[in-house]
Amino acid sequence: METFIVFFLNGISYGLLLFMLSSGLTLIFSMMGVLNFAHASFYMVGAYFAYAISAKIGFFPALFIVPLLVGLLGAAFERFSLRKVHHFGHVPELLVTFGLAYVIEQLVRLTWGPSTVDYRIPEALSGTLFTVVNLGGDSLQFLAGARDPVLCAADTGNTCTQFPVYRAFMAVVALFMLTSLWLLLTRTRVGLIIQAALTHPDMAQALGHNVPRVMMGVFGGGCALAGLAGVIGGNAFITEPSMAASLGAIIFVVVVVGGMGSLAGAFLASILIGLMQTFAVIADVSLATLFQSLGSPVSFEHWAYPLLKITISEMAPILPYLLLVLMLILRPKGLLGTREE
Repeated sequence: METFIVFFLNGISYGLLLFMLSSGLTLIFSMMGVLNFAHASFYMVGAYFAYAISAKIGFFPALFIVPLLVGLLGAAFERFSLRKVHHFGHVPELLVTFGLAYVIEQLVRLTWGPSTVDYRIPEALSGTLFTVVNLGGDSLQFLAGARDPVLCAADTGNTCTQFPVYRAFMAVVALFMLTSLWLLLTRTRVGLIIQAALTHPDMAQALGHNVPRVMMGVFGGGCALAGLAGVIGGNAFITEPSMAASLGAIIFVVVVVGGMGSLAGAFLASILIGLMQTFAVIADVSLATLFQSLGSPVSFEHWAYPLLKITISEMAPILPYLLLVLMLILRPKGLLGTREE
């Protein structure tokens, strides 16, 4: 039971990291209609910038500086490149962002090398937040900080599972970002201008609002969210030149499953996929073992059923894509999407 609790919290924190990434992409698509293929590359840039800046002035200053730098890069790209192809349609937009992703990856390789960099969790956040102790299978006990050597000794029959401080920090930052974004879009004048520029750009322009500048700010803001996710996630997982390619596909799965342009749907899909991938890693169950437990007369030890013998833990990397296929078949508009089917 203690393992379930910690894995559940790990899945929530990973899902919130996915939301930090997918929220920027969802924001850009819902406001501008642009499917930014280079969004994960801005996540990678944020991780590398945080690695370089934190080595000089520390992690916490980098937490505020890096999103601003990545947001400025995104705004500059929208102003001098994306805006010039916007009126040609979605295909040129997709191609120019695809080209940008390739350019960013090569620049990262030239600057920091092709291997992993040593971007670590800061010492202030590297400890254990709490320990869940299973007292001989009878009850659970939550202890603040690291495990008690006496209580968690092997001869006591107790099992202890730790939850790190940094996972909780990731979740807090993501929730703060979610709340701030919601308040910005629904409770401020800036949010009203953004929504007006989205739905009635000509009227917003006639009222004196610079719609192209608003769109530039939206694109830069979405990239800044990706940069923030890079600061938070780069040291928690891995920082290397192919990180954008490995995580970029998951972001698009989240956006499609949640519903194109829906922030609430992206949040729900992020949590769902985070929990799915976290629990799938420890699920050492296959269809063959399931059939055998149900008393199936077929002996899978003597029959070549390789697909039925694949465990859920082995399928963990492809489960989000299976969910994507099922979603496109059963509900093409996503969980909370509003577009017409």
